[in-house]
Amino acid sequence: MTPLRIAILTHSTNPRGGVAHCLALAEALCAHGHEAAVHAPDPAGRGFFRDAACPTVPVAAQPVNGTTVDLVRARINDYLRHFSTPAACDFDLFHAHDGIGGNALATLKHRRLIPGFVRTVHHVDSFSDPVLAEWQDRSIREATRLLCVSRTWADWIRDDLGAEADIVGNGVDLSVYRTEPTGADTALRQRWGLGPGPVILSVGGFEQRKNTLGIIAAFARLRGRHPRAQLVIAGGASLLDHAAYRAHCRAALASAGLEVGRGSAVIETGPVPQADMPALYRVADVLAFASWTEGFGLCVLEAMACGTPAIVSRRAPFTEYLGATDALFVDPADPDAIAAAMAQALASDVRSRLRSAGLVRSAANSWRACAERHLETYAACARARQEPIHA
Repeated sequence: MTPLRIAILTHSTNPRGGVAHCLALAEALCAHGHEAAVHAPDPAGRGFFRDAACPTVPVAAQPVNGTTVDLVRARINDYLRHFSTPAACDFDLFHAHDGIGGNALATLKHRRLIPGFVRTVHHVDSFSDPVLAEWQDRSIREATRLLCVSRTWADWIRDDLGAEADIVGNGVDLSVYRTEPTGADTALRQRWGLGPGPVILSVGGFEQRKNTLGIIAAFARLRGRHPRAQLVIAGGASLLDHAAYRAHCRAALASAGLEVGRGSAVIETGPVPQADMPALYRVADVLAFASWTEGFGLCVLEAMACGTPAIVSRRAPFTEYLGATDALFVDPADPDAIAAAMAQALASDVRSRLRSAGLVRSAANSWRACAERHLETYAACARARQEPIHA
């Protein structure tokens, strides 16, 4: 296949699953001999949350004080300014991973600056605001080709939009996410005041679709059996406004008598540097990831690669790429079941079984294979680049 120049667009430079996917995909594509450059609006001017072995383009972006609609509109316009000339659009193809990039590329297509674009749908949000809902739908409807990371969302696209999407999956970098402890493990324990545990890890911050309330309720029950247990809630960088849900979570913590802070029952880390994530997985006794909605759940593979057992929801997409014995499956609506799974994962025989199964499962999901699954779609869109653009 002729080497391609690919512009990959994501919504943020922060450590979110979709952004991590874009960087890892671009690195794998570059290793294949292509030039894949990841773009993202960067209002803080700090660049991406980690160094990458691929070109990255922090797009100049204006600070926004306003609603989520104001913020999304501004980020779409940031992209439109960046790609406002034919010279800036000098790529063989464009690949958006969210509604912001997808809307910008749809407008560029209408302006005849690009012939079309690929859109990966990681997951679909339910927006009460009709403007946000329309932007999300447009970014999918107007794409030339569609990709999904799981069958769940490919089926949704087929059933709701009448379009077909190829499934590309996800991957994990086994050179980064490893079982062997390093000095970072001890440093992280000291930084956050982690005791003998057990330590339960929740990734994604205080967010409704991550089911943080359910995990808090389950953890409160676990503390009845393990009074020194600690819950680490990591991450949380998001363009969406989760303030109301966060307030509910804080109220639930207070009601359960769970203090928040370094060395306390609950530790809120905020966004975690990429370099610290493997250590965070390793110091955790279990990953609690009983989400309501996921595109894939990339952190599950990362935790497994670090030897950490995972608790996941008994629903797609987890049931698509995990075997029945790879993780502990629970009903996300049942805090008692989540708490029981937390306790079960601490048993030495269960922990050993899950650790072994997780290492096998994570090793079967490489970014190289994920990148290869993109190439047929890319080739088809690159051919369209050679054709005249019609009004």
